[in-house]
Amino acid sequence: MTTTANESTRNGVDTVTLFATLDAVKAAPEAAKFQFRADNEWISGTHSRSTIHGFHGVGEERAHEHTFRFDADHPAVLVGRDNGPTPVEYVLHALAACLTAGLANIAAARGVTLTEVHSTVSGDIDLNGLLGLDPDVRNGYQQIKVSFVLRGDDPEKLRKVVEQSRRRSAVLDIITNGVPVSIDVDAG
Repeated sequence: MTTTANESTRNGVDTVTLFATLDAVKAAPEAAKFQFRADNEWISGTHSRSTIHGFHGVGEERAHEHTFRFDADHPAVLVGRDNGPTPVEYVLHALAACLTAGLANIAAARGVTLTEVHSTVSGDIDLNGLLGLDPDVRNGYQQIKVSFVLRGDDPEKLRKVVEQSRRRSAVLDIITNGVPVSIDVDAG
């Protein structure tokens, strides 16, 4: 991504809209409350498909411009057919995408130019927990590592942008601070 000659766009971010959104939420904090949703259908075996279309935000029901569909599965070595990434790989993608979107917005707001952003996210998991073979091993990731390669402005400015993105990342917050999850079942 690069800065365009148009001063209202930096790093592909419409800064006029970004600042207008910040001002609107400051003026009406209740507009900041959103609910995102995904519907999932089992296909076969470990293969399922999620559909994302509608959400609630700024006080009303809304829809994305497109309906998004995501398949998830397990590789053959984990009893799947490899019809899509594993659910835990989607978590890595979500973290990378959230941090990247955040740093693009923060850089644009601070007038920092980005010319390259690349990240690698890896997570270590021990199937002994997930498979119920060792009750002392957690089911999910034991650790996640994120590595960024950034190019653009002064390296210190770029590091500060990444740090601010880390502090503001919704996905990082979800992963590191546990979210209450309720599960309702209609088996009837």
